[in-house]
Amino acid sequence: SIRSPSDSSQQNSRIMAPNDTKVEYSSENKLGKLPGYLVKGNGNALIVLSEWWGANEQIREQAEYLSKLSGFTTLVPDLYRGKVAVNHEEAGHLFTGLDWQGAVQDIAGSVKYLKEQGCKKVSITGYCMGGAIALAAAVHVGKELTATVPFYGIPKDQLADVTQIKIPVQCHFGTADASKGFSAPEDQDVLEAKLKKGGVEYEFYRYEGAQHAFCHKDGPKYDEKACNLAFERMIAFLKKHMGSE
Repeated sequence: SIRSPSDSSQQNSRIMAPNDTKVEYSSENKLGKLPGYLVKGNGNALIVLSEWWGANEQIREQAEYLSKLSGFTTLVPDLYRGKVAVNHEEAGHLFTGLDWQGAVQDIAGSVKYLKEQGCKKVSITGYCMGGAIALAAAVHVGKELTATVPFYGIPKDQLADVTQIKIPVQCHFGTADASKGFSAPEDQDVLEAKLKKGGVEYEFYRYEGAQHAFCHKDGPKYDEKACNLAFERMIAFLKKHMGSE
């Protein structure tokens, strides 16, 4: 049976490491090879990008859960290359120091790696920082990706012009998101207006009362109902565009 992120069994999972495999593959990022965490599924794949904390156990468990939910292979690229933040100060430092163009190159390398492993179609999702990169990748990696599903993160205009996206997009945001300039309601409205202006094929979901990071199950803003609904919508959307095989 599939574990919900809120199951009590999930709370005990800190004792055991996530059931994934550490891999390493090429990237054109000047930092060189990229580590990642792979869960093998069927012939299609979903790249799962972390919040600003990095590739910690929470995002790896979430990727494993999404693999079980969908049947897809999942890959969590470790964009910080081994660094994981344990508090807001560390996370802010890593986030500020991230080479965003390099991160997009890492996504291109991740897509290439998954296709070399035999995955036919590859889509991407991400949360907070990862959501912004998932949208930027839709612009710069383009049709090597099948679809993108960003959660509460929007890239700066200088990184990516979202009007240029040519693949389907499904967005998930909370109406009580207080991250002004990044994912707050007014930022969401600007993003949707740009997607509309660009003629992008998109779906846009706003969850009433949900805050930033509403799908981070260990966090204080976790909203189980909103997150479960978002995941249902995401899996249906991805299966529509990638197929279930």
